[in-house]
Amino acid sequence: MENDEQQKEQQRVNQVVSKIDQKILTTKQEYDRAHSETKKVQQNYSDNTSVNYFEVDDRIETSAELQQQRGLVSRLTENESILKRQLTTLHDLQKSPYFGRIDIQDADDPEEERLYIGTASFENADGEFLVYDWRAPISSVYYNGILGKVTYETPMGRQETTLKKKRQFQIVNGQIRNMFDTNETVGDEMLQSALGNQNDSYMQNIVATIQHEQNDIIRDTTSNLLVVQGVAGSGKTSAILQRIAFLLYHSRDTLEADQIILFSPNKLFSHYISEVLPSLGERNMRQVTFDEFIDNRLKGLNVQSLFERYETDGNLSSQQQHIRNYKESAKFMDEVTDYCDNLSAEALVFSDILFNEDVFFSKEEIKRIFDSFPKAAKVSERYLQTKNELIKRLKRRINQETKETWVNDEIDQLSDEKYHDLLAGKTLGDFQNEDAERFYIAHKIVTERLRVVYDAIFNDNFLDAYMQYANFLGKVALPQDIQQPQWQQAINEFNDSIEFHSIKLDDCAPLLYMRDYICNTGQNNTMKYLFVDEMQDYSIAQLRYLRYAFPKSKWTLLGDSEQALFKDVEQPEEILRKLSAAFKVRNSRLVSLMRSYRSTYPITTFAKSILPNGDDIEAFNRDGDIPELILASDFKDGITQVVKTINAQQKKYGTVAILTKNMREAKQVYRQLHGQITTTLLKDADRTLPKGVLVLPIYLAKGLEFDSVIAWDTSQQNYPDEALLGTLYTIITRAMHHLTLISINDVTPLISDEAFHNSKIKIERTIS
Repeated sequence: MENDEQQKEQQRVNQVVSKIDQKILTTKQEYDRAHSETKKVQQNYSDNTSVNYFEVDDRIETSAELQQQRGLVSRLTENESILKRQLTTLHDLQKSPYFGRIDIQDADDPEEERLYIGTASFENADGEFLVYDWRAPISSVYYNGILGKVTYETPMGRQETTLKKKRQFQIVNGQIRNMFDTNETVGDEMLQSALGNQNDSYMQNIVATIQHEQNDIIRDTTSNLLVVQGVAGSGKTSAILQRIAFLLYHSRDTLEADQIILFSPNKLFSHYISEVLPSLGERNMRQVTFDEFIDNRLKGLNVQSLFERYETDGNLSSQQQHIRNYKESAKFMDEVTDYCDNLSAEALVFSDILFNEDVFFSKEEIKRIFDSFPKAAKVSERYLQTKNELIKRLKRRINQETKETWVNDEIDQLSDEKYHDLLAGKTLGDFQNEDAERFYIAHKIVTERLRVVYDAIFNDNFLDAYMQYANFLGKVALPQDIQQPQWQQAINEFNDSIEFHSIKLDDCAPLLYMRDYICNTGQNNTMKYLFVDEMQDYSIAQLRYLRYAFPKSKWTLLGDSEQALFKDVEQPEEILRKLSAAFKVRNSRLVSLMRSYRSTYPITTFAKSILPNGDDIEAFNRDGDIPELILASDFKDGITQVVKTINAQQKKYGTVAILTKNMREAKQVYRQLHGQITTTLLKDADRTLPKGVLVLPIYLAKGLEFDSVIAWDTSQQNYPDEALLGTLYTIITRAMHHLTLISINDVTPLISDEAFHNSKIKIERTIS
């Protein structure tokens, strides 16, 4: 592009940055004033809350004042937070105000309109948009449109315009480094530059390099179930985070970040993606791993995690695998529903409610209450009526207990301060006489004493969910591939585990669903969007339970069927069919992303070569080192080769990751390395991703990427058959710039001679 054109564009950048500088100055002044005012009000609030009042009237008056001050503090803090976010956004725009330009012309307008697209919108003092937010309706033309007639969605419906020019910029610290006109979404030149950078400890937002197919996912507002099947490195996770940012922008009047939940594969991944939304000026959505979610729902039990199961499985027998498959199926969850819907009072396993180790409400009394309600009503409705009746009976017991001698004795022993505490919120005029006041105090004392009974009712402790589930297991119809003796053994194992306060992963979803379905609890109706990453690692039963737990949510599931570490690979179309049937949803949609951007062309070509349908994957043409395979003679030699590779790779890259099949291998490698090289062993509990040399099992690397990867022991003995194809493929595709495979003796048959030939992998043999 000619220099004078770039000079004109640079002049505009300078003008916009100058206006951004002015805006930063005024916003900083506003922020400083807001911060000072907040601090002053907080100090005043703190001074007031430290005063003790003993007179009832004084306490009530002070309480009202404190309520007002608390509200004021809340409003001022929110205003300060808004200004702080605005400053962060402005500082980002100051460095790179925009990355794209589109010239458009509407049919009824003789003038062309020139629009600049950036990570956030920016207006001048007259309200003229100098930069349009990438999420604005018109900005979709930049991502989807090719030169000529284009359409785009707006709140008023579909609009048409003519795209005359599309220009892309790389602006760093206010200076245009590169710019070019293109007819593509994002030209290869810009992608090459973005993808060639070294990995950071946080994922970067990709708004400047969003591709057409990713933009289609981001702006989907109609699908109730959106399944994104993306090959490794296709940018699916990035696109999903931009989707969340888009939804928050698109529905900003009705949607809050707290109404979006993302299920992450592990804590490292949660940290890795934690800066994407803040970099776009949005608050983070709620993030949780499935293990954390289940742990919270089954407090008091040691819940087996997916990783623990993977580490301890060994070789399951065919019967054990059939039993697991059945428990994790939609059919099994349907059986739970049918069982619950047909429960009688006799079949429900109630427990005594105790107070001071004595029976307060017996299970027989609870059973009689449940049985007294109409049999035609749903079990959950009868259970709720039982719960309400127990609370009514508790209240009657409280009223009776207030007349007991022990209560009067306790009132007489109260200090003045404690007495006034119990009267909080009441004035002397609220009572007709002294007896009414004394009854009020007595009622509060007894209520507090019997709170443990109320809590037991409220928390459904009078239903033994574990015994109920065991009862269900003993009655459920078995498929033909499961034999009764092995099933009975599974029931015994469940009962033994509960005895020791433990539970296996495959029992968690059906047990929780049964408990919550009977008790009519465990549902969150405030969540509007639910996202699941690495969906291939979830069973249908687990997803069905999440569907029950978040009934008002629209779902977005993303994953890669080829990266299934914990079960057999399923085709994405089959996954969508199963989910649509299990969820009974309308507007379900499958989007496939087949172009891989993360790795260099040689690494992606090699990764493709080990897959049966690898030809479907399109490798982005970014040059890099040819992958290398080192055949070591034994374990000691393998470690020597790892050290040698690390020393070479650390000269080029900030992060070198040694990826192993499991944690046992990771610990073995770490023990040998850390005496020679500064090394970090990452575990499931770790939440941060440091730089340097890392050792970790592959399941903790899900969703992550590293500058250089060393795949440990890809030998025939360690990867004997196709059951581990997903594991090997996932390890290979974590590498961005360099890949080394270390094999102790002969390499795995999963890498065929044809794969070696086609991908031109470099082989070094240290075997004598």
